[in-house]
Amino acid sequence: MARLFPEIEPHDYGHMDAGDGNKVYWEVCGNPVGKPAVAVHGGPGSGCTPMHRRFFDPSLYRIVLFDQRGSGRSIPHAGDEGTSLEHNTTSHLVQDMERLRSHLGIDRWLVFGNSWGSTLALVYGQQHPERVSEMVLAAVTTSDSEQIRWLYHGAGQFFPEPWERFRVGAGVSGPDEDLVGAYYCLLNDPDPDVRECAAAEWCRWEDAVVGGNPQAGPNPRYEDPRFRMAFARIVTHYFHHKAWLAPRQIMRNVHRLHNIPAVLIHGRHDISVQLATATEFADAWPSSDLLVVESGHNAGDPPMVRAAVEATNQFGRQ
Repeated sequence: MARLFPEIEPHDYGHMDAGDGNKVYWEVCGNPVGKPAVAVHGGPGSGCTPMHRRFFDPSLYRIVLFDQRGSGRSIPHAGDEGTSLEHNTTSHLVQDMERLRSHLGIDRWLVFGNSWGSTLALVYGQQHPERVSEMVLAAVTTSDSEQIRWLYHGAGQFFPEPWERFRVGAGVSGPDEDLVGAYYCLLNDPDPDVRECAAAEWCRWEDAVVGGNPQAGPNPRYEDPRFRMAFARIVTHYFHHKAWLAPRQIMRNVHRLHNIPAVLIHGRHDISVQLATATEFADAWPSSDLLVVESGHNAGDPPMVRAAVEATNQFGRQ
């Protein structure tokens, strides 16, 4: 049974000047001459974690991780007072990935992405297909406006009490008002108490709908006020602007990926991102295989881990 590989530390790391005052944190671990792979974290704004290193056999892969702008160890941090998100868009993140690939002297790499990371991986792959050897995508989403609407409105039917608290926290008068837009305004309010309250409520809802169990207790990362603020600010910034993607842009451009082998992994019980997205994408991408596992949204769930590790092992040994 495939499991996460043992914990490993990077043998190289640094900050890459991405322009616009941003310095993107990156690290490399595993085999220095192995097959290159890059892990694209979710959120947006969650930052990479040591677990991302462990989806790859370190004897086979040169494993690259990076923190997207404003998150993790990248500078400036969106949880700090006065940090602007003006130059933090999907297009900027794609440019950062290309800059990092060139900076590390990599010609082509396997692109691994989970949740929001799958969206960013797909946009990157469609813009730079010649730089992608394979893709492994878990909890597949294209961040279309209807998916965003589902996550912050429709999914509330499964968790009515947490969703009502989320709605009340937005300060809106009715259930059909734009909750993402309301929280975006609150998180840009001049009053720090208003911002902190909004960040806390936003993360409570994330815990309920993404974790799939509102009684399980908070994600420990949300207990850090700096992380909590950065995460809430970046997510609302991206989703309020529809991730700067045209309607169904990724689906309409799926033909650009046709020569890239891929494994798509999706949890049958994923409430936050409906299985229909992964199914539609797999049907339109002939070189992809869709694995539906008995899991929710979390890439750390054992069925998701097993499928992801088997996929990276398969590509790593070819």
